[in-house]
Amino acid sequence: MTSEKGRQLYSCELAVRWGDMDAYGHVNNALYLRYLEEARVQLIAEMGVVMDPDGMAPVVIQVGCTFLKAVVYPDTLRIDCYVEEPGRSSFMTRYKVFSSKDNVAPVAEGYAKVVWIDHRTEKSVPLPEKVRAFILA
Repeated sequence: MTSEKGRQLYSCELAVRWGDMDAYGHVNNALYLRYLEEARVQLIAEMGVVMDPDGMAPVVIQVGCTFLKAVVYPDTLRIDCYVEEPGRSSFMTRYKVFSSKDNVAPVAEGYAKVVWIDHRTEKSVPLPEKVRAFILA
């Protein structure tokens, strides 16, 4: 599926844990970044990428989230992952987060810019061809 957010390339479900809630009785805002991180790691694994802290691997250089509706335990979240057209060494991921209690209106939307770097030189490198192919397929 293609939208203003890019092409949807992945979707996953994550359970909300009791400990994810804060003193206000809803999921703490910081946890949404963890949910997006988990979805992104699963997406990158789906691309066939192995994280290599001593070689060439992805890093996140920008991240954000807009909170649209409170989520409370118990719940299961569906995170739809979109990827925009890749650049030389990076691509932008966008996310829509849905509660199992309402599969139509998102409870949050987020984004992260992913850049491939050589961990030895700490400089960006071109995206691996298999990643580019996965995004453009």
